[in-house]
Amino acid sequence: MQAARGASLSPSDHTTGFSVPHWSLFAVTALVGYLVDQVTKAWALSALDDRIIDVIGNWFTLRLVFNPGAAFSTGAEFTIVFTCLAAVAAVTVLYLSRRLASKVWALGLGALLAGVCGNLTDRVFREPEPFHGHVIDFLSFGDFPVFNVADVLINVAAAVIILQSLRGVALDGTRDTHDAEAEGVDLNEENR
Repeated sequence: MQAARGASLSPSDHTTGFSVPHWSLFAVTALVGYLVDQVTKAWALSALDDRIIDVIGNWFTLRLVFNPGAAFSTGAEFTIVFTCLAAVAAVTVLYLSRRLASKVWALGLGALLAGVCGNLTDRVFREPEPFHGHVIDFLSFGDFPVFNVADVLINVAAAVIILQSLRGVALDGTRDTHDAEAEGVDLNEENR
């Protein structure tokens, strides 16, 4: 069926683009993730100080570390670079969120924004000085780098981005027709 000026009114047409429910899921995920990160860092600062808490023997411990750089404190002299990159990443995620029409992408990008903003907050407001602050890390698995909730959220987001890319699902919920046909997936499936 055709409407005036050739616009299709067929129910099989899939409208893509911004979706308030999906953006709301993104926003709630980002806010909750950010708050959990900040609350756990505040707890670590007050409860851990110079002590180490064995949670599962010495395999999983809680110990306070002030990280000026990236993993294993690499790049400590480039703290301002990490701060700038995190700010650009946060703005990019917010920009991309305008196209969200997929629940999985909404969760992934929400987790990414929460993680990036959690560590960015440390870099901007923590000691030794603004925009050169050290990130609060406190979760430790053996010889693995000490990390925090923001780092977990960033890794969850990376997994979601890889999964959605492999599935051929775009931010707006559309699927690459070639990938979908190869998987035998209905292109009109909901809850992408």
